[in-house]
Parts: sequence; structure tokens; C-alpha cells
Amino acid sequence: MTTLENFERMLAQGRDGALLRYSLGAEYLKADNPCNAVLHLREAVRQDPNHSASWKLLGRALNESSDLEGALAAWRQGIAVAEARGDIQAVKEMTVFARRVEKRLAEG
Repeated sequence: MTTLENFERMLAQGRDGALLRYSLGAEYLKADNPCNAVLHLREAVRQDPNHSASWKLLGRALNESSDLEGALAAWRQGIAVAEARGDIQAVKEMTVFARRVEKRLAEG
């Protein structure tokens, strides 16, 4: 059984939580399935809106799903969360990602 299958089984058994949803999102990204990743990562940030890593991964999943505006919004929210928590590295990373998307959006 794969890691993804194990996580899905845990969810089916009712062991839902922000960390499980984050882990599912990460596994779906590894499996090149950003659409399913987005679903789980949106739920992760709903359950724990202060988890900056979930915001960062949600932005990535949205970006890989070609939702540039959604990715930008997720990263901006993630930057605010990371700043409030003092997570300097996450702020730096998401700022770089957000600037790249802003540039792509400006180019049309």
C-alpha cells in the first residue's frame, strides 16, 4: 500500500485533521495530481489557518493547476500567516513565488 493510499484510508476511517490534509496534498502533488492536492490543502488551511506550510503548498498546487490568481492569493495569505508567526524562511520563499506569479500575470 502506498503512502497516499494509507493517508486516504486514514481519512476514510474518520481521522481527519489539518496535518493529514496537508500530507494528502503533498502526496497528490508528488503523484502529479494538483487538482486533488488543492482540495485537501484548502481543507488543511480551513482547519488550521495558521499553518504557513499548508498555505505555501496550496499556492504551489494552485500554480500547478494553472490558477495563477488563486496561487497568488494563497501565497499572500501564507505570507501574512508566516510573518505573524515569525516564520522568516516561509515568508522569503512565498514572497519569491508570489513575485514570479505577479510577473507572469503582468505579462498576460
